[in-house]
Amino acid sequence: MTSATNEPLGIVQLRDALQMAAEQHLDLVEVAPTAKPPVCRIMDFGKFKYEQQKREKEAKKKQKVVTVKEVKLRPNIEDHDFDVKFKNAQRFLEDGDKVKVTIMFRGRELSHPELGKKVLDKMASQIKDIANIERAARLEGKNMIMILAPKPQN
Repeated sequence: MTSATNEPLGIVQLRDALQMAAEQHLDLVEVAPTAKPPVCRIMDFGKFKYEQQKREKEAKKKQKVVTVKEVKLRPNIEDHDFDVKFKNAQRFLEDGDKVKVTIMFRGRELSHPELGKKVLDKMASQIKDIANIERAARLEGKNMIMILAPKPQN
């Protein structure tokens, strides 16, 4: 057990600890319940809760929410259009987002999935410096999908 000024008081009986806290008009707060014996501290419980919420809020600010951005392509895409889509995917990855690259097939294009695979392979080979392939290209209905994740920063 520690006092309000953080000086250790050693192992104290519960009723004695509660009496000491009441004399100082403070609360007896259990800080480490899993320790043997449990660690308690004499402090203002309202202030303790406030500090804890502040720490949690600060930790939440530092978290990065990863979203999945989508780049849609066609199997017969022209070079310039591909470059524009590639730059978009590159920007999304640099921002820390995952990228879902989708090849959309229409009509008879579905009978040539190798064209879509070739476009996805081209995208993967050009972007391999900044991204890992999280899920390889695979046909799902009328779309071929590949998911890219940003490489971890060193």
